[in-house]
Amino acid sequence: MLAEVRAVSAPMLSDEFFLARQPILGRDQHLIAYELLFRAAGEHDDARLTDGAAATAAVISHASQLGLEQVVGNKLAFVNVDDVVLMSDFVRFLPPHKVILEILETVKPTEPLLARVAELKELGFKFALDDVVDHSAEVDKLLGLVDVVKIDLQGVAHAALGHLTASLRKSGKKLLAEKVETQQEFRLCQELGFDYFQGYYFARPVILSGRKITPSEMGILHLQKLINSDADDATIETAVKRDPLISLNLLRLVNSRAAGPERRIESVAEALTQLGRKQLRRWLQILMFAAPGSKVELTSPLLQLATTRGKLLELMSLQVRPGDVVGAERAFTVGIMSLADALFSIPMPDILDNVELADDVRAALLGRAGDLGAMLDVVERLENADTGRQFSAALRRLNLTSKQVREIELAAFDWVRELVHDAA
Repeated sequence: MLAEVRAVSAPMLSDEFFLARQPILGRDQHLIAYELLFRAAGEHDDARLTDGAAATAAVISHASQLGLEQVVGNKLAFVNVDDVVLMSDFVRFLPPHKVILEILETVKPTEPLLARVAELKELGFKFALDDVVDHSAEVDKLLGLVDVVKIDLQGVAHAALGHLTASLRKSGKKLLAEKVETQQEFRLCQELGFDYFQGYYFARPVILSGRKITPSEMGILHLQKLINSDADDATIETAVKRDPLISLNLLRLVNSRAAGPERRIESVAEALTQLGRKQLRRWLQILMFAAPGSKVELTSPLLQLATTRGKLLELMSLQVRPGDVVGAERAFTVGIMSLADALFSIPMPDILDNVELADDVRAALLGRAGDLGAMLDVVERLENADTGRQFSAALRRLNLTSKQVREIELAAFDWVRELVHDAA
């Protein structure tokens, strides 16, 4: 069996590939899974991996190499499989309890294939049917064997979506809306009874006319401005104490990391000393993503995406300019602030008018300019599995290799997973 894997996947078993991880959310808007996409390094604008057995075997091999726990933590991984993978033994390299195997739309439901899917189900594997756009006879043949049906929103007219959803729901399977691009599409799919949602609709800015930054949000932005302008400790402490929500969240944060009950920190002054300026700045950036009047929820997909971007840019900056800790902090700020317009529903220039930032940070956020802008562009393209010509050009500009980028990704995933675990 191992020989078969090596033989089939040899053309792609190299360091020249990228990993994209796309979130899948439940109806409560919490993360439940990620779809893993593997893309070859190169100049193809269609972000292809390759065709056929080499590609599918490479996906299995790379997923096994990387370790699914490191990539998705305690969530499930959706992994695309074609008929080659389904009919071959190397699918067994994947842990059944961690994966949902997505049967691609190109797979024909022949009798041998249906028997093979049934056999794998007996071994504990779960299946999803990918890119469904109609309730065809071929879909029907597979429907009894799968657990999830993924409906491609971009391939179905909105007028026909209700009929398709009602037809498939009769099967009793969970329905997943994929390629959900806007909040309007998400709300429509919620009304139609979809169970799961995939797409970056939650990270798309919906600009609300006349929307103002709330006093609580202004308090956080004001504190960031004080820190960035090197205000003294007494001024920062006074600003924190003026906002009960900020004070409460600060104490929650430092006590979640304390050594035990005997080290419980009760005062804002002691909490600020415990954190230090660097960590306080980072914590305030995270606190922006808390709903007014509530504590920080690190399970929020928007916050997880923002913190992942921040860490990716920080590590990328240290790779490009080793030892430049101040530059790495600015890179983290670019990453986490890049979703502020989606968070506040206010145009980015208006948000930046309320916070003091370095010129290169501002230029990166407003126009993806400079090295920090190039790093943000790389991260955004990675999220969308867009590893074509422009992605390759940005990497060359930064003098980064695909292997370095992948190692940075895995380190960032680890950091965010630990952050969520520490705050739980």
